[in-house]
Amino acid sequence: MGDIAIRVEGLGKRYRIGASQAPYRTLRETIVDAARAPFRRLAAVARGEASRSAQDTIWALKDVSFEVKQGEVLGIIGRNGAGKSTLLKILSRITKPTEGHVELLGRVGSLLEVGTGFHPELTGRENIYLNGAILGMRRSEIARKFDEIVAFAEIEKFLDTPVKHYSSGMYVRLAFAVAAHLEPEILLVDEVLAVGDAAFQKKCLGKMGDVAQRGRTVLFVSHNMGAIHRLCPESMWIDLGTLRRFGPASEIIRTYLGDSGKAMSSGEVDLSDWPHRYGSGEARILSARTLDENEHTTTTFHRSSPLTAEFVFECHHSSSLHFSMVVMSDSGEKVLHLSHLDTPGLVVDPLMGRHRARFTMPKLPLCSGNYSLVLAIHTQSLTPVDVVTDVLPFTAEDMINSPRPYETITEYAYCWTPNHFSITSVA
Repeated sequence: MGDIAIRVEGLGKRYRIGASQAPYRTLRETIVDAARAPFRRLAAVARGEASRSAQDTIWALKDVSFEVKQGEVLGIIGRNGAGKSTLLKILSRITKPTEGHVELLGRVGSLLEVGTGFHPELTGRENIYLNGAILGMRRSEIARKFDEIVAFAEIEKFLDTPVKHYSSGMYVRLAFAVAAHLEPEILLVDEVLAVGDAAFQKKCLGKMGDVAQRGRTVLFVSHNMGAIHRLCPESMWIDLGTLRRFGPASEIIRTYLGDSGKAMSSGEVDLSDWPHRYGSGEARILSARTLDENEHTTTTFHRSSPLTAEFVFECHHSSSLHFSMVVMSDSGEKVLHLSHLDTPGLVVDPLMGRHRARFTMPKLPLCSGNYSLVLAIHTQSLTPVDVVTDVLPFTAEDMINSPRPYETITEYAYCWTPNHFSITSVA
């Protein structure tokens, strides 16, 4: 395989959907069902219907092929249900493919779900050794890394507590610490990192960068386009089980976000069933739109002109909430952050029922380029309630009468602000 760490050829995974058969069947039922099967198929053909087996199956992955070199960090992006997690489960040997094959060179460490490989009745200490053994490590190797794992996971006080009493955040901290510190040649990480707080996510992203610099291979699934852009030189986009694009991360992210925004080209979107979201669900954003200074819905704004983002949300419980909005670049980087706390004197009482919220920037400070929004509702302690990402793409343009002889494009910077420059002679 040379310098190839992962080779995937013609990979496919088919699942049966619909109601499952009863767990227990008598011998008579089995024989009768087998005898009737040919007649059911003939009757279906006569009626011009597809066979039941075709109707009751779905391809989570279909004809996926790619290669990853040793020491590469590959980002994997796509909508919910696209097949990203199925791919990692096959690479981790958790799930068997229906067709195609995978070649892996080196020991594989994976973090696919919170607490994968943990026994709830065992303590954190015992699970470190158990999980390390599952990853193929010798006991002496685990012992050598033990203190480093515990320090990274920040669970010293709870090390001898059964993990069934851990919070989801503690679970994921310990699971990631084991997977990353036992030095697998190939590390597979799913979106599970979203469970941790911001400080822990930053630590994990830094650790993955360190792992990659040591020549390890990393596959990273995430909806955080900024993290993908920073960590992954290459990326692949999976859509409806097929590989849509494979190439430089910046190009793949730009194409993916552009595709996500096609349905919102009018500047208004129904978010009732929007897939790119996370949170507890105690409140839910239902719709959103972007408005110009004349209250017209639009997706194009001039630099230094007003921009308003309006969204309708519904609270299912009376709660005190924190509202924020993030402007994202087309490469997935956070450009601006707005909070309702930035408005002096504003008091947001505990809310219940349906409401409309608005963020307004009196003068858009962005250079020419393409952007999108993240609309977020958190608790006062900043626990996510409903965070909607990859929404309301818009374009910022230079004003027609701009005095500059060139466009103020994001190649130079993301933000622009009115300024005054002077020059004087010095004796």
